[in-house]
Amino acid sequence: MPSELTGPNVTFRYETVDIRDLDGDGLLESDQIGDNVIAILARLRDRRLAVHRILTRIAKLDRVPREYALGQLFRISGLRRLEEFVEQEAGTMPILIDLMENKVLGREIRRGIRIGEAKMLRLQMEARFGPIPDWAEKHIADRSPEELEALAVRVLNAESLEQLLS
Repeated sequence: MPSELTGPNVTFRYETVDIRDLDGDGLLESDQIGDNVIAILARLRDRRLAVHRILTRIAKLDRVPREYALGQLFRISGLRRLEEFVEQEAGTMPILIDLMENKVLGREIRRGIRIGEAKMLRLQMEARFGPIPDWAEKHIADRSPEELEALAVRVLNAESLEQLLS
């Protein structure tokens, strides 16, 4: 790798350093989580202990910086072929990410819950009243999870579909 950049009327000289030659344990001592994360690229006495220490620090962060630091750690760990170990170790740590707060995943989880609740209600209705007519199917199609739950309880005592869905 070159150690010099030359242009018109200017020359920059520098020393190229391989991060694997740097002391990663010093980066682990930093109070900056970014330094801690990048330490896994450097020379470490004990990589497993280092990953554990980094994850312990990440677990103590607030939600947004925790998600960001964890994402960085997973991406960078692949450069040292540590991604499976990091994943395994993270699974043992109290790192909580509320998927429901994620705009995409939360929306899809809520959608899946609603679909599952509607399916369960349909099964209960069929078991109690027989085949479900189209009008009843349309009536439950746009219900919220809370409304579907209420119907799932009411289906136990309803005398007819009309009474249930009124």
